[in-house]
Amino acid sequence: METANWKTLRSNTVYENRWIQVQHSDVITPAGTPGIYGVVKFKNKAIGIVPLDDEGYIYLVGQYRYALDEFSWEIPEGGGPLHEDPLLTAQRELKEETGLTAEKWQHIGRIHTSNSVTDEEGFIYLAQGLSQGEAEPEDTEELHVRRLHLKDAVELVMRSEITDSISICAILKVARMLGI
Repeated sequence: METANWKTLRSNTVYENRWIQVQHSDVITPAGTPGIYGVVKFKNKAIGIVPLDDEGYIYLVGQYRYALDEFSWEIPEGGGPLHEDPLLTAQRELKEETGLTAEKWQHIGRIHTSNSVTDEEGFIYLAQGLSQGEAEPEDTEELHVRRLHLKDAVELVMRSEITDSISICAILKVARMLGI
């Protein structure tokens, strides 16, 4: 395992809100030269769920993403408090965004969404034994739910029609687990 060869001289928070903190650091690089580094520190864990029904279909959630200024198809996702069990967040987000509940949950991975500039840690789950109920989206969410076969979701990933990193990781991982 490699050790850190960076030396932090000083760090300060240059921006903060309830979701993120932006930290600026003056550093000495592994080459021994002075430099700077900016890190976005997240105040929540990223959670993604692949809801898979008995017929091999999954559910995607589509929404406008402000940061990208475009519409995005994704697996159900959300942020969970750092101190909360990620599974509890996953269960809550699946219900909120799709109205689905699941009898069976399987943790299928831990990811870092963009580890060169952020400390965001993500957890992905496979949810099965689905039951449909009423969705409970947050007031900032205008969501569209789409049911499609897992094979078709893989094709959307391969054509870059799904670009969200958590969704890509989760869909491809579940497909591989199922031999697709």
